[in-house]
Amino acid sequence: MTLAQVLDTGYRALLRELGTVNFIRFLQQFETGSGDYTLERHQWLDQYTLDDLVQEIQSQRVETGRRNKQNDSKD
Repeated sequence: MTLAQVLDTGYRALLRELGTVNFIRFLQQFETGSGDYTLERHQWLDQYTLDDLVQEIQSQRVETGRRNKQNDSKD
């Protein structure tokens, strides 16, 4: 089989098994995108120190705990 035939056969099998909507959802997971992820990641992560990240995690945990307590008291 040529690569084109393999792709066609694979797409047909996925379409048959997943249905149209889920087939499209599956294909959307594999976009190639653009840009340089590593460079962009450094641009936004390098502004934070380890202490900043630890503090943010702790703040999120506290906030999640508050929401959970509020939800529990509503039950």
